[in-house]
Amino acid sequence: MGRIIILITLIIGLFGCSPINKILKSTDYEYKLKKANELFTKKKYSQAVLVYEDIFPVLKGTAPFEDLYWNYALSHYNLRDYLNAENLFKGFIENFPNSPKSVDAAFYRAFSYYKQSPKPDLDQTPSIKAINAFQTFIMRNPGSTKNKEATDIIDELRGKLEEKERRAAELYYNLGFFKASATAYSQLMFNFPDSDKGEKYKLMEIKSYYDYAKKSIFEKQIERYEKVLDECADFRDRFPESTFIEDVVKFKNQSENKIKSIKNEQIKTSG
Repeated sequence: MGRIIILITLIIGLFGCSPINKILKSTDYEYKLKKANELFTKKKYSQAVLVYEDIFPVLKGTAPFEDLYWNYALSHYNLRDYLNAENLFKGFIENFPNSPKSVDAAFYRAFSYYKQSPKPDLDQTPSIKAINAFQTFIMRNPGSTKNKEATDIIDELRGKLEEKERRAAELYYNLGFFKASATAYSQLMFNFPDSDKGEKYKLMEIKSYYDYAKKSIFEKQIERYEKVLDECADFRDRFPESTFIEDVVKFKNQSENKIKSIKNEQIKTSG
C-alpha cells in the first residue's frame, strides 16, 4: 500500500510542477535533507520517502545519517508499508546498535510484523515472527514501559494461532478424519496448555477417538475403544470439576459396552 502511494506521488512530482520535483532536481544535499525533514514533520510521508531515498546513499556514514535513517523507516511505517518498515528498523538496529532509538526500533520492528498478521485461516508466519520479536524485546528490555503492550499483543497473536489450529482440528473431524482430528486436538492442548478451551479440546479428542473406533475394522475396535477409556481417565485426572464430566462418562460407558459386546461376539465366533 505504501509503495502505491509513493508511486502516485512520484508520478505527480515528475510530471507536474510540484515543489517535490524542485527538491528532487536540486544538487544541494543539505537543502534536500532539510526539506525531507520538513515533509516528515508535516506528515507528508510519501513525499519525504522520495527525498530520503534520493539522498540516502550520499549521506550514508555522515553525522545526519542516523536521524535520516530513522525518519525514513518511520515514514514507511506510517505509510503502512510494514514489510519495508520491518527491514528498515532491522537495518537501523544493525547500523546503530548503541543509539537511544535502537530500543524503539526493536519495538517498531516487532510491531511491523504484528501489522502484517493475517486472519486465522491464512499463513501465520508474520504472527510467529511478531511473537518471537516481542518476546526478545521483553527479554532484552525488562524495564521497558512497552512490555505490557508487547505482552498483550503476544497473547492476542497466540489466540490467533490457537484459533487456526482449532479450525484445522474441527475440519478434520467434520471431514471424518477422526484419527487426525484426535491428534490435532491433542496437539492443541500441548501447544496451548493455558487455554480456557482445554476441557473442550480434550472432550473433542475423546469424541474423535470414539468415532475412529466405531469406524475401524472389527479386529482393531477393542484396542481403539480402550484408547477412548484411557483418554476418559486422563480427562477426569485433568479436569475433575469439569462441566463435561457427564459427556466423558457417556463415552466411557459406551466404549466399555462396545468392548464387552465385541468380546462376547469373539467368544461366540470361536465357539
